[in-house]
Amino acid sequence: MESEGDSDAEEKKPLSKKKARKMNRLTVAELKQLVKKPEVVEWTDVTASDPRLLLHLKSYRNTVPIPAHWSAKRDYLQGKRGIEKPPFQLPSYIADTGIATMRDAIKEKEANMTLKAKTRERVQPKMGKVDIDYQKLHDAFFKFMTKPNVTSFGEMYYEGKEFETQLKHKRPGDLSPELVEALSIPPLAPPPWLISMQRFGPPPSYPTLRIPGLNAPIPEGAQWGFHPGGWGKPPLDEYNRPLYGDVFGVLPKNTDADMGEPVDRNFWGELEPEEEEEEEESEEESEEEEEQQAMPVDGMQTPSGLETPSGMASVVSTVAGGLETPDFLELRKNASRPTPDVDSGPRSLYQVVPEKQTSVRGLMGSERGYDVSAVSSGGAIPVLGNEERSNRRRGSGVDVSIDAAELEGMSTEDLRRKYDQHSRGSAGVPGSKEDFSDMIAKEMASKKQKADRDRERRKEKDFKF
Repeated sequence: MESEGDSDAEEKKPLSKKKARKMNRLTVAELKQLVKKPEVVEWTDVTASDPRLLLHLKSYRNTVPIPAHWSAKRDYLQGKRGIEKPPFQLPSYIADTGIATMRDAIKEKEANMTLKAKTRERVQPKMGKVDIDYQKLHDAFFKFMTKPNVTSFGEMYYEGKEFETQLKHKRPGDLSPELVEALSIPPLAPPPWLISMQRFGPPPSYPTLRIPGLNAPIPEGAQWGFHPGGWGKPPLDEYNRPLYGDVFGVLPKNTDADMGEPVDRNFWGELEPEEEEEEEESEEESEEEEEQQAMPVDGMQTPSGLETPSGMASVVSTVAGGLETPDFLELRKNASRPTPDVDSGPRSLYQVVPEKQTSVRGLMGSERGYDVSAVSSGGAIPVLGNEERSNRRRGSGVDVSIDAAELEGMSTEDLRRKYDQHSRGSAGVPGSKEDFSDMIAKEMASKKQKADRDRERRKEKDFKF
């Protein structure tokens, strides 16, 4: 028998930290009641140091969950060893081009070839065997191409996921032809679960789902009743009013009476249309133009010594008289003085030379000739730009600058002497006569020196030999 002292000592013994943490730990049910999204709670979350913070992070928007195999004892994807991998199959939009049948026909033909034919084919292969129409290829890749099945953001892969039914494109209440055939539902007949829905009500997960025979009218040609192909009895109250919606199609289509909570169909997070901004900008521009037009003329003058303000045009000119910008500026540098142009009527960019018949002469003769006398004659219409070219070709004049005071007592001989000096000094001017005697003498002297050097080198070579 244990004494009372021993039992008191055991009761007073303090708990270990591990046992204290286990006693203070929340259960999974309590943790699900405390958080906003209980579906993210897992059985391992209760052992976290701060389970509430962990579940807040797990339920945060755009959070990628940790893969479920983190706590598994075996390696990742080890369970797929016994699964037979299906052979690769071409996508439907590529198979529709007929490339698979063409390849099979070519392989069958190659299998029946002899060894000599195979060797010849290997050395000299024939190209263009699989020739597909370009339009078929274009339609396959740009018209009928479909996106492959890929995982979305935050969606984790696990073993056997590719064998599951894709419910992304399925909608509740829509019966596929395969399901109708599997359930043996005849045309204009209800699904077998309609009678139970009329008795117990619509599915609570889809309160706004329109089900014919329950809260929506039955299709045309169908009949109420419990006979084969009948749509049962519509659920009515004691006043013969439909319980779950407009079964008889009497109410207006826009009203959703007794359909549960109304669904908000408005888009959220949509960008504002750009048309309003463009309209506002056009209104502001029109207001600015009106303000500029309403401004007085005095405020639009160019102030002296300052730049013209942006967006304001000068109305009153402040440039002194006679200094206005001319309509045409001659910027070409002419060596000779510009001669006054003689007004010879209107100018033309070109002139048609008249043809004349000639006899064929020589190897490269021609039956047609051109009368150039009309162009070369002085009475012809001048071609634009010819005057300047002719002045350049002439170029025989020499510019001489003489002071008016010197010209009074100057004789003809002095004037000729001055002209000769300028003509000798104007080197580089077209038509000027420069004295090249000094240059020729220098060149002859350099050639003579070079010949003497070559002669001395030859003598030295002969002496060495």
